[in-house]
Amino acid sequence: MRQFFARFFLALLAVLLLSGLNRSALAGPAKAAATPPNIIFFMTDQQRWDCLGTVNPLIKTPNLDRLAREGVHFRQAVCQAPMCVPSRYAMMLGLYPSQSGVYANSDSLPDSALPALPLPEILRRAGYQTAGFGKTHWREPIPSTRGFEVRAIGEPRDTVNYESGALMIDQDNPEGFKRYLDEVENFGPGEEGVEGYIGMTSKVPAADHRDGWVAGQCLTFLDHGVDPKHPLFLYVSFLKPHAGMNVPGEFEKLYDINTIPDVAQPPWEHEPVTHLAAYDADPQAGTRYPEWRAAWEKMTPMERRRTTLRYYANCSWLDSYFGQMLDKLKALGRLDNALIVFTADHGEMMGERNFRFSKYCLFDSSVRVPLILSGSVVPKSLQGTIDDRPAEHIDLVPTIMRAVGIKADPILPGLDLLSPHQRTGSFSEFHGGVSDPYKLAPTYMWRNASWKLILFIPGKLADAAADNPLVKGELYHLTEDPHEWHNLYQDDRYADVREQMKTELLMHLACVWAQGPHVPVKFSPVSVQAPAKH
Repeated sequence: MRQFFARFFLALLAVLLLSGLNRSALAGPAKAAATPPNIIFFMTDQQRWDCLGTVNPLIKTPNLDRLAREGVHFRQAVCQAPMCVPSRYAMMLGLYPSQSGVYANSDSLPDSALPALPLPEILRRAGYQTAGFGKTHWREPIPSTRGFEVRAIGEPRDTVNYESGALMIDQDNPEGFKRYLDEVENFGPGEEGVEGYIGMTSKVPAADHRDGWVAGQCLTFLDHGVDPKHPLFLYVSFLKPHAGMNVPGEFEKLYDINTIPDVAQPPWEHEPVTHLAAYDADPQAGTRYPEWRAAWEKMTPMERRRTTLRYYANCSWLDSYFGQMLDKLKALGRLDNALIVFTADHGEMMGERNFRFSKYCLFDSSVRVPLILSGSVVPKSLQGTIDDRPAEHIDLVPTIMRAVGIKADPILPGLDLLSPHQRTGSFSEFHGGVSDPYKLAPTYMWRNASWKLILFIPGKLADAAADNPLVKGELYHLTEDPHEWHNLYQDDRYADVREQMKTELLMHLACVWAQGPHVPVKFSPVSVQAPAKH
């Protein structure tokens, strides 16, 4: 432990030396963009990194596979927090949760307290027409659309997902939305209860689903609302494959349940001493895991496979919408000069580690994400390549800014993914679940393609600050143990790896926290127009 803190203070000394440098010089020159490219940003919710046809041949996602074949597929990408709200804030602001103060799903920031400009506002100020369809999860207090000039959201007005001026699904399609709500009535909170994960073949028309409505709004906008005088920032963010698993039948029929494998389970009955066990021990973790496990242990393998099949079918359903949007963008000429992004906010456990679903941990199935950069802006030398560098969601804002020709803000810790720059590992953090994130001590992850380090202190943050307890750790050899079942943290054979990764993690944290941000940005809401009805 003494060696651990000695390394930490060396890291801090290095940061103090670095902080005297001119930050503008460190940022480097912005790329010149003769004609600003269209920015197409596609996102899903809770889609695992391996749920692409290019990774798993069982999964049918032909449109996303084409983007991967024509662009760069970042196979080691991670989210910055394994839950919706802090992950999406990190993506749109380019800041880690511990920089922005958005730690968990209960957190949010008002417009007046944003520590950096959100991506849609950056592009609006650069002369883009900004159109956003679907989930951003800015949450309470009621925010503006934060730079989106055209805005439609597949949620009702009386939820925390409302944005001032946006068109909400219950305003436009109240009868269809009621049909959808009736179908998922027994799915549980967030549609993630036992019945939500069991799912069903949906009897509701696709257009009445939240994602179907969002897709319809976007396709109508592409037909009638695109401004030919401005480059386009198009943001489309779906709510699935997040549970519930009520899938249109045509996409269920794409799959043969006999080819779907059962989920591999660990060689132990109860979670060992890990950060996940520490989270489960907190009363705020809730009862969902015991309920999932009790139900799934009684199921036959074929019954369990049905949930996996429906999750895959959800991915295929959304992929079909992306294909329709790409076809319309191509017909408009908007793909002749474009950068296309695809990612998900985090992963999904899908019954792993003794029948656990959802996210809320730093294991790969939860924290790793699909990430593709495609389009004509990607250099020809990179098109059709696989990139195994450590990549993070916070890299997307600086990558897009450089592609557009805007100088990246030097407080942003991300890298331009289309440059040769490389970090030694990727970082993610976990501060507890859906409420009161300050009660649990933080958990930090440092990861590369071969190894993962997780450091955590079980229990409450206040207790940790007062008692100065010893840090607990996890170390996994990902190439030999991809399920992360065997913790090598206390194994002296891997002491050098453990200490090296600790040093890298602490240096990373010290540099990031010294860099900023320090004060909120000046931000004023824009006038918003709903998509035209046709």
